[in-house]
Amino acid sequence: MKKYRLLYGLLFLFIPVLLLNSCRGDDEYLLWAEGEQIAPGQQTESIKGFFLLNEANMGSNKSTLDYFDYESGTYYRNIFPTVNPNIPHNLGDVGNDIQIYGDKLYAVINCSHLIEVMDVHTAEHLHTINITNCRYIVFKDKYAYVSSYNGPVKIDQNAPIGTVVKVDTTDMSIVGSCTVGYQPDEMVIKGNKLYVANSGGYRVPYYDRTVSVIDLVTFTETKKIDVAINLHRLELDNYGNLYVSSRGDYKTTGSKTFIIDTNTDKVIEELPLLPNSNMALSGDSLYVYSVEWSHITQRNTITYAIYDTKLRRTVSRNFITDGTEKKIKIPYGIAINPETKEFFTTDAKDYVTPGTLYCFDQRTGKKKWSVVTGDIPAHIVFTTKRLQNLDLLSKNK
Repeated sequence: MKKYRLLYGLLFLFIPVLLLNSCRGDDEYLLWAEGEQIAPGQQTESIKGFFLLNEANMGSNKSTLDYFDYESGTYYRNIFPTVNPNIPHNLGDVGNDIQIYGDKLYAVINCSHLIEVMDVHTAEHLHTINITNCRYIVFKDKYAYVSSYNGPVKIDQNAPIGTVVKVDTTDMSIVGSCTVGYQPDEMVIKGNKLYVANSGGYRVPYYDRTVSVIDLVTFTETKKIDVAINLHRLELDNYGNLYVSSRGDYKTTGSKTFIIDTNTDKVIEELPLLPNSNMALSGDSLYVYSVEWSHITQRNTITYAIYDTKLRRTVSRNFITDGTEKKIKIPYGIAINPETKEFFTTDAKDYVTPGTLYCFDQRTGKKKWSVVTGDIPAHIVFTTKRLQNLDLLSKNK
């Protein structure tokens, strides 16, 4: 395997620390991009690579951006400071979501209260959008919709009610805000309806238990669907059914998965035997994993499953078949390549040291390769545009 590093400008080392934004500290790792050839190069039809956003532990200001290039089979770690040497900040504190819309790459940085907007062709900085305690982002027409906890990052039974913020992507201006439930998390758009999972996680034990429905034409909340406590993830299948995850209360109420019929906006099924920390859909196969922490037992229970959304039943209790799951300490992210159908899971390990990304063959469920990432690898977005400045990242290899 090839490994190489690039120091992106010796002069930068001598810039006084006072000139730097608090999001970029003086830790040496922030000054380097690192690449490693971890797979054979391959010519792909549409998907050229993917970006991985590493959350990093809260308060560490160590969120980083990685990139995998299919053509060369090379994984590049921490690319943002290398391609943006003149930007006085790194990505910041807790990378919570990453998406591509048009020619722009959007990284939602939760505890830094900002969205970093980059050119998807180069990962170069374009804009910064400031939104308080922002969580997730979705798009329709020319607008971005961002879920916001709308208050400070802290547990507080009096935490304010959350909002969804509307952003015009043509000029990055905030053009509207819609009140939803407490501590809103993931969102899904179907037609002119925006669904929002409200967690109420800051108000423990008084969790929210609703999915808000927003009419995008009027940008108003039209209803709340009662589901279960502490909601988080949303996934829309090919039949108009919305899958909703509940974290439970980490004590007596466990994690569960629910199904909402988006035609009637009613809960039609509860799947109590399908605990759910995260999920990803490929065709009719919903890949689900769960890491359930119990304050009673003081340990995690980890499960994996595949749920058939057409047959409406669980068809596998482990989508990893070669024993690799025994090496994964804390599964934290999941994604499926829409072209090759290979799937990816990440391991956050102990939350404070570099994690691992695993790539699996979808047909066999066996590991194809793995690679070291940044701290808490979490969110993956596939791109049809190959990163143009790989020569910059590949110097001095």
